[in-house]
Amino acid sequence: MKINKIHHIAIICSDYEKSKDFYVNKLGFTVEREIYRKERDSYKLDLNVNGAYQIELFSFPNCPERPSYPEARGLRHLSFEVDDINEAVRELNKKAIVTEPIRIDEVTNKKFTFFEDPDHLPLEIYEK
Repeated sequence: MKINKIHHIAIICSDYEKSKDFYVNKLGFTVEREIYRKERDSYKLDLNVNGAYQIELFSFPNCPERPSYPEARGLRHLSFEVDDINEAVRELNKKAIVTEPIRIDEVTNKKFTFFEDPDHLPLEIYEK
């Protein structure tokens, strides 16, 4: 089997409108498609991330929380590449999104930092 690329990333949120605002209005992803599935009482929002990847944002009633701290088994974090991490941090902070201090990856010598989505999913920005 030859895998070409990551096709999409799926995220289940606890508050659909809050998460939609975060990913669309604060992070700037564009809406490809929004579907309400009545039989599941669930929304599915397909988001375009600068034409490269797609995020599927789901809402389901009464989902259990995902433990993150201390780090749990499973998805550790979702990382996005940026050209200028200092500018990206300033933009996030202007939108009241708290970021950790910028660090240097010991292996690549590149700058990175973390922040959270409304459900505390760890997100990373990593300088190109």
